[in-house]
Amino acid sequence: MKLSEHPVAMPALARIPALVPIDVPAEPPTPVTQPFMPPLEEFVPFLETIWSNRWLTNSGPFHQQLERALEEYLGVPYISLTSNGTTALWLALQAMKVGGEVITTPFTFVATAHALRLVGATPVFVDIDEEDCNLAPAGIEAAVTDRTSAILPVHCFGHPCDTAAISRIADVYELKVIYDAAHAFGVQTGGQSILRQGDLSVLSFHATKVFNTFEGGAIVSPDQRTKSKIDRLRNFGFIDDTVMARASINGKLNELQSAFGLLQLRYIDDLIARRGEISARYHAALADIDGIAPFTIGGGATLNHSYFPILVSEDYPVDADALCRRLQAAGILARRYFHPLICDMPGYRDLPSARQPLPVARRIARQILCLPIHPNLSDSLVDRTIDILSHG
Repeated sequence: MKLSEHPVAMPALARIPALVPIDVPAEPPTPVTQPFMPPLEEFVPFLETIWSNRWLTNSGPFHQQLERALEEYLGVPYISLTSNGTTALWLALQAMKVGGEVITTPFTFVATAHALRLVGATPVFVDIDEEDCNLAPAGIEAAVTDRTSAILPVHCFGHPCDTAAISRIADVYELKVIYDAAHAFGVQTGGQSILRQGDLSVLSFHATKVFNTFEGGAIVSPDQRTKSKIDRLRNFGFIDDTVMARASINGKLNELQSAFGLLQLRYIDDLIARRGEISARYHAALADIDGIAPFTIGGGATLNHSYFPILVSEDYPVDADALCRRLQAAGILARRYFHPLICDMPGYRDLPSARQPLPVARRIARQILCLPIHPNLSDSLVDRTIDILSHG
């Protein structure tokens, strides 16, 4: 019997609505970030291969190719692709058997702290450094107790953490270090990938990131044994078809997303270069505006310009919140990353560390504002943003 002759199939198919055009405003707002979409015709051969081999998930050929291609591009030993960055964090914490108390930052996206709670660990928030918005090493060491099992720093905005100081503390107190490197794709210090630091590093390939696979993520491992453990954990904990070592989740990336990632890699150098041009344009224009302070990260770091954060101080005519509203009213969708702090959100106020002063993190959260930066952004829209800031 043909599908068209099936007594149930046709009524069901008839209920699927036809695609309708989506209205796009003549002048759409300018988002704070936006994914790069390669030419559609370049994605079609990948789709044709997937349609032909019918391998949609479970470590297919594109998945395997993307892992190898990312290892080579990033200069890291081993990569395990995952369905998203939060899943990657959860898997990394599980692989390292992290529990007890974990020192982390309140100035980040909530997924960092959520992953800790989801594995049964207790986040311990400590203050950040005003130069880069990352965990302050002195605060880390002061927070270590006999219940501390690990440190979960974040390379905030892609600014590299003080990995040498964090490594020293971890060695002294025998702590695991798992880096939330969601913003740090391609970032280097001393000519080496920042992703090689710590026990594990975790990436996000969300649509808002420098490199994206629609949704997705990855874990960077130092050796094959650790990668194999993570690969088992992302596949329900199975060792082979019949042996399951421990209960886990389905955290795999599928073939469509892997193929999109392979296509993204063809353009990534140009995309990061364009972000660098926009960042330089902002820096040059904002340098002389009182009360507006862009971040300048030194130390020989190679940045990816994933965000363009500024601090709006008391010397500026309005505060960061008012300036954000002014930009948004003009169609420029600046964002207050990261305000409020995680420790000030209802789901985390119960923690003792949430009631600590955290003076630097709280001040930066009051003053922070991220301006639009992405490869699709034109110079004229950058200049329009600058013009609004320059007139207070």
